[in-house]
Amino acid sequence: MKDKFIKQWTDLYSEQMNVRLEKRDKMLEAGSNPYKSGYAPDTTATKLKEKYEHLSKEEIGTTPDFKFAGRVLLVRDFGKAAFLQCDDGTDRFQLYIKKGVVSDKGFEEYKKLDHGDIIYASGDIFKTNKGELSLNAKEFLILTKALRPLPEKFHGLTDPELRYRMRYLDLIMNPETRDKLKKRSKIIRFIREFFYQNDFLEVETPMLHSIAGGATAKPFLTHHNALDMELFMRIAPELHLKRLLVGGFPKVFEMNRCFRNEGISYKHNPEFTSIEFYWAYATYENVMDITEELLTKLVKEVNGSNKVVFEDKEIIFNERFNRMTLKDSVKKFTDFSDADLKDKKKMIAHLLTKTEVKKSELEKMSTERLMVVMFEEFVEPNLIQPTFITQYPTEVSPLSRQNDNDPNYVDRFELFINGWEIANAFSELNNPTDQLSRFSQQAELKAGGDEEACDVDYDYVRALEYGMPPAGGWGMGIDRLCMILTNSPTIREIILFPQLKKELFFEGESSESKET
Repeated sequence: MKDKFIKQWTDLYSEQMNVRLEKRDKMLEAGSNPYKSGYAPDTTATKLKEKYEHLSKEEIGTTPDFKFAGRVLLVRDFGKAAFLQCDDGTDRFQLYIKKGVVSDKGFEEYKKLDHGDIIYASGDIFKTNKGELSLNAKEFLILTKALRPLPEKFHGLTDPELRYRMRYLDLIMNPETRDKLKKRSKIIRFIREFFYQNDFLEVETPMLHSIAGGATAKPFLTHHNALDMELFMRIAPELHLKRLLVGGFPKVFEMNRCFRNEGISYKHNPEFTSIEFYWAYATYENVMDITEELLTKLVKEVNGSNKVVFEDKEIIFNERFNRMTLKDSVKKFTDFSDADLKDKKKMIAHLLTKTEVKKSELEKMSTERLMVVMFEEFVEPNLIQPTFITQYPTEVSPLSRQNDNDPNYVDRFELFINGWEIANAFSELNNPTDQLSRFSQQAELKAGGDEEACDVDYDYVRALEYGMPPAGGWGMGIDRLCMILTNSPTIREIILFPQLKKELFFEGESSESKET
């Protein structure tokens, strides 16, 4: 089986790859390992440019020898000399190889070089007559022999399917991809530091749940053999985090993966990164304030101003975001009156001009739920600037605290930017009797075929019976936020390895794995 697999794999090798394999064999014959170890750089392209780029050729003068390593992207060969453009992960930098300057062994090694090889060189720094900062190699080695050729340099790697499937190649060929993903890392780091500075404790809660709860979504199901029980990949960490409020932690947050067995689109991936925080004794108004503070500071940190350009839109992160109740927003964008929003027939007729939800399904909904569908269809796309939508119906908010003045609504908000929901927040429900009743309503919906309804979490109700302090909190989607701040029109641009269909390598593999 092993020999068969190796033969199938090597049969896929191209003529160019065979040439590279021959060069690798020649390196071995010469006593040079094509996969060397123990040669570490002591500088980077970025550091060298920061130190010497602004100096003239004369001002640079004599420098110490530096050790540099990176991937070769371009070779300009002149027989007894060559310029190599290399990328070390921080930036691109030029090496100069000249026979007589580099050792004989180093020049022989250079003769076996191909684009894509990872190299090591040491030497001093100078500027060419054209002003190109370069390392004058005195020692040169191929550390890793690349067997596959890189894409053609002028056209690069542009096919989206290949870019997402072979992200490693995308990162080599497209610096803008690397820049976006570095920016994502900066965003995540800033958010973490913000919560640390506000005295929140970072925690880790289970990924495997015995009950699908914390949000309304269809979960992934798995099985634990030793316990012989079904488990769910978590759809949200909310209920475990709020158990920690019961236990005495006043401020907690978690940034980690969640999993939802739903469709894939330009803004949905089955596994995604979210952050949730819970804050004892805070209300949802306090949560709005800290959200504004977080995002305005974040945007200024990563973009240098309070403005973000996304496609053809300019989004302004002022210190005070727009605020509207859900009902008022529907009235604003549909010209409906309060009376109209109690007229089921009129609401259904208006929805049928746009929504894909079947009429029979709409007729089963209450006026409050229909108003939410109206909001989703006619309001959301218009919320380009950061906007808090408040006062959601209790019926669609199973974990939120009811409003003291109107129990039909809850103290909740959702934050919308660019027409997308970015965060969902509320004053937390801490009445165990009310919580059990809401769970029961969700159970009825699930029994009626609603796959996204949450299960009854009796242990969570028991925790509330010990007493949870009044609290506020939210969950925010990191991926969508990163899309907006990096001007990425699809979620796949800012996830290192987005979910794709299985790739078919050999004949005889399942036909279900073929790309469509």
